[in-house]
Amino acid sequence: TAASITFAMLLGLGIGRLCKVAHTPSLLISAGTAICGGSAIAAVAPVVNADEEEMAVSLGTVFVLNSIALFLFPLIGYALHLTQNQFGLWSALAIHDTSSVVGATAKYGQQALMIGTTIKLARALWIVPVAFAIAVFKKNKTRIKWPWFIVLFCMAAIVSNYAPWFSAVYPHLSALGKTGLTVTLYLIGTGISRATLKEVGVRPMLQGVLLWAIVAVASLGLIRMGWIAI
Repeated sequence: TAASITFAMLLGLGIGRLCKVAHTPSLLISAGTAICGGSAIAAVAPVVNADEEEMAVSLGTVFVLNSIALFLFPLIGYALHLTQNQFGLWSALAIHDTSSVVGATAKYGQQALMIGTTIKLARALWIVPVAFAIAVFKKNKTRIKWPWFIVLFCMAAIVSNYAPWFSAVYPHLSALGKTGLTVTLYLIGTGISRATLKEVGVRPMLQGVLLWAIVAVASLGLIRMGWIAI
């Protein structure tokens, strides 16, 4: 995970420089692709003193690509006959936001959903050390924002394993969680329009697409060759 995040961050910054994207949105897009989409961008933005426009550009890029991945990944998975394990792993490595990973893997199957969600949230734990490292490099004393949804996920996992007497309630909570994620994906979709694309601009979108394509193709190739596996 550390190696793949480092690779994606450095590659993203390199592509951003080639596309002549300003440093701050380039760094935010790279962090969002490497770790956990909008959550990573929200954590890193205060550290690099990003303004509203830079945030909007970065989040817009990530959310547009999230929406595409939600429909594209299951089609590719079926076409290539990926197993549940392979698809869950690939989605966790190559789709930006946790919510979109859940959406894509839920379409593919329960096993893919379980694997994709767990691996994506494990990767999302790297939001804090990456944000801290950037703060040290930038000599910025801004307080790092904790991704509380990961803490709550870990708490839920502990409770479900060590408090079996509430097992009758867990399926209902799981169903409620899936409904909530469906609503989240819908709301993300309603925020994407021609105005969003116009605000993002060509260069940041090109950086985001190139970085995403390389990460997706490379991770899929490594998974199919068996170099990355569960």
